[in-house]
Amino acid sequence: MMKNKIARTFEEYYRIYRESVQDPEGFWSEIANSFEWRKPWDKVLEWDFMKPEVQWFIGGKLNITENCLDRHLKQKGDQTAIIWEPNDPKQPSLHISYKELHVRVCQFANALKNNGIEKGDRVCIYMPMVPELAVAVLACARIGAVHSVVFAGFSSRSLSERINDSTCKMVVTSDGGYRGDKILRLKDIVDEALLECPSVEKCIVLERTGESIEMEDGRDIWWDDAMEGMTDFCEPEIMDSEDLLFILYTSGSTGKPKGMVHTCGGYMVYTTYTFLNTFQYKPNEVYWCTADIGWITGHSYIVYGPLCAGATTMMFEGVPSWPDLGRFWETVDKHKVNIFYTAPTAIRALQKADPALVEKHDLDSLRVLGTVGEPINEEAWHWYHDKIGKGNCPVVDTWWQTETGGFMISPIAGLTPTKPAFATLPMPGVQLAIMDQDGKEEKGNVVEGRLCIKFPWPSMARTIYGDHKRFYDTYFSGFSKKYFTGDGCRRDEEGYYRITGRVDDVIIVAGHNLGTAEIENAIDEHENVCETAVVGFPHDIKGNAIYAFVNTYHKPKDEEALKGEILDLVSRIVGPIAKPEKIMFVSGLPKTRSGKIMRRILRKVAEGNTQDLGDISTLLNPDIVEELIDENIR
Repeated sequence: MMKNKIARTFEEYYRIYRESVQDPEGFWSEIANSFEWRKPWDKVLEWDFMKPEVQWFIGGKLNITENCLDRHLKQKGDQTAIIWEPNDPKQPSLHISYKELHVRVCQFANALKNNGIEKGDRVCIYMPMVPELAVAVLACARIGAVHSVVFAGFSSRSLSERINDSTCKMVVTSDGGYRGDKILRLKDIVDEALLECPSVEKCIVLERTGESIEMEDGRDIWWDDAMEGMTDFCEPEIMDSEDLLFILYTSGSTGKPKGMVHTCGGYMVYTTYTFLNTFQYKPNEVYWCTADIGWITGHSYIVYGPLCAGATTMMFEGVPSWPDLGRFWETVDKHKVNIFYTAPTAIRALQKADPALVEKHDLDSLRVLGTVGEPINEEAWHWYHDKIGKGNCPVVDTWWQTETGGFMISPIAGLTPTKPAFATLPMPGVQLAIMDQDGKEEKGNVVEGRLCIKFPWPSMARTIYGDHKRFYDTYFSGFSKKYFTGDGCRRDEEGYYRITGRVDDVIIVAGHNLGTAEIENAIDEHENVCETAVVGFPHDIKGNAIYAFVNTYHKPKDEEALKGEILDLVSRIVGPIAKPEKIMFVSGLPKTRSGKIMRRILRKVAEGNTQDLGDISTLLNPDIVEELIDENIR
């Protein structure tokens, strides 16, 4: 069963990986047998990347919530399933057992049905990080409704765009949400969005902040009213392995957002397996992923993966900077967190803070550290490893995507010898290929090119909702019979993989392909540099030149001197060809609320084209855009 596929030594990883490549169907079939199925599958896999079509565990019948909840009730019913840490540390945290979560999910599943939701209907969820968000997600899955979670920081325009694309029948939201010292009026945003969403019939509203809001008769219903009289058991809808589980939209930094479709069986198998294997999770450990459930990280590694594994998973309503930049470390000690999984963006911000905010906390419960969202630069990796892990905790630098559903490249905690800024080795079952520009696979080690995947894995997205042609064009048209990740990649002499940045973030300068991540990492080596973003801009002679936006720990007293030091660093670490033509010192970088740098905006600023920056309302820090424009003019 699955435990035979969890590596316990580095040598065993290689054995398991070879087995997964030599007999993929046998490998995944054995793992899938660890779950509860209402009917076994007739065939493990059918696939054709030319169409592209992929099906796993064909004919298998299941309900993913039976595996997240029901199967744990006898042995782990009283164990904490979810720890909820509120925005305000003075408020009590909640410990929700598997029994309690099961009851809440069943009651809300019945409430959904009572309000007209049936199998196959799409339900948009736009909520803060409160337990009811996880309950709503699981309740949809319980009755076969397709959930589409939209991060509760997107604008009304972004929300309506996503609701309309998947013709959602219902929205589940709250009156508001807390974010540090701010209150977000979420229902007002929903009301504005729904002016343009004719498919929505009902809106269920949780009371969280107590703000005065408008409730539309016939459409809006309070959460507590919807739950009144609902029984504490809901018979799970029996789903086909390939039935839709959820739609999750990418950030849409370029073009229309893509609604990635994930299905029930393969997604369940892969996320659970990779959670257990990568983190080497042990029974009764406390696991904390700091992401929002509005992103794929929250779907896969706060909700579905950990709960299917019978783990204790944490949800955090707040932000790492409030009431101060020690909040993460205070929370780790408070709940004796064993596995801590966060984004490099957060690590760099916390690295910049007063060291005393870390030093006053023990952090001795920590066993594993993880990173997600982007490649972590070496300086941040060392700080995280040395100051947070005290040199005793392995750092698993996970590379994956919304489209992949689960980890694709990552160290296995405590087993894989790590190397800063390297995602290291592929997960079992993941067959990678590095391709050159002519579409030929680069064999052997010490090669660089475009990262592709040449064999399907169970949790991969099946399509873009309503637009299969775009799915093919985006991911499968670039390289024949391969999934193209969109990332550049280098494989070193040990066979370790290092992500060099999005291919559309590769800058061709005087005929040289330069990965932005490599240049950024070099600049970040400077002791006064906190974070860097590099983009290209048109150059009369070179074709493109490099523009670096640099956020420093301390405002430089002599900008020209610091620029000279940065140029020397880049020249020394990457090469003279990679030296930026322009450097702008900034107080911050424009980011989405998931922490991704909006390079689209930086490119516009670098080009001097700031008339049409698009929708910046979804940024975490929209005010920074004005600073960039003013500084560029100056």
